[in-house]
Amino acid sequence: MTFGGWRFAGCAVLLGATLLAACSSPDPRLYTIASLPGTAVSGAPRVVSLHTVGIARYLQRNQIVQTSEDYRVVLRGTEWWAEPLDAMLTRVLAQDLTERLPQTTVYTSAGAVTGSPEATIEVELSRLDVDRAGNLLLIGQASVSFKSQPAPDTRTLRISQPPPSPGVEGQIAATSTAIAQVADEIAQMLAAAPGRR
Repeated sequence: MTFGGWRFAGCAVLLGATLLAACSSPDPRLYTIASLPGTAVSGAPRVVSLHTVGIARYLQRNQIVQTSEDYRVVLRGTEWWAEPLDAMLTRVLAQDLTERLPQTTVYTSAGAVTGSPEATIEVELSRLDVDRAGNLLLIGQASVSFKSQPAPDTRTLRISQPPPSPGVEGQIAATSTAIAQVADEIAQMLAAAPGRR
């Protein structure tokens, strides 16, 4: 009885220590990608719709992925995205496109505002993290479908962006710049709309 009592008390102490350690873990630091200014482009359709940016499953998590090199995914501990990454990328890309296309209304297909778009944008990212050389690497595809053209214009995206500083802040800044470059590419694709050249 005494031995069993000691065992129960020991388990209770161990459980209490575990809960205390869990409660004392630091709160995550939250980060967001920023929209960046760009060169205005004319000749794009008046209304375009941006579908939610698709991302690889390994990126679909709260924690920021530092790298996926050498067959393993390394996370940045208590450094988290402030919102789901696919939603954040969609929001920032829409802002970047609005900056570059002042004569175009850009709305997201998942948002509350809807319309009758003359073009539809789809983006799929298979990689968005730091490579072995320390650069932010973005790999994916962008597709623009025009209402007046049956076949979409699809292009491969591969952007290597050196971070301006080490650590997570540099990675986030480089990510913002890479997404801005994606917006530059898509703006040019939209400007090449059939009948608008």
